[in-house]
Amino acid sequence: MTKKQTHQFGILAERISILFLRLKGYKILKWRYRSHFGEIDIIAKKSRRIILIEVKARNSKIISEEVLRPKQIDRIKKSAQFFISQNPHFQNYDIRFDFIEINKFLFPKHYSNFIS
Repeated sequence: MTKKQTHQFGILAERISILFLRLKGYKILKWRYRSHFGEIDIIAKKSRRIILIEVKARNSKIISEEVLRPKQIDRIKKSAQFFISQNPHFQNYDIRFDFIEINKFLFPKHYSNFIS
């Protein structure tokens, strides 16, 4: 895959994830949220919980635990803190970090509470 094809596959995976989450009752607050700490693919809300979701598109089978490195986890956590600081009406909400893996067959696999 070329770099452009990989990027397009990633965008498609995020859009599939958004549809998947909406079907599960999540309200999408932000897509591709950027802060000076980095990007969060999807920020969603369900009940009184804010869910920060990292999406990974893969052409091959990969063990999901190997996908997010400590540096990426740190970036996601800092971006989440920044988002909450910019949206104080969510400060009393629970926060959860999820991960969605999209394989080459475009089927989402959702891991709740992936990052502790």
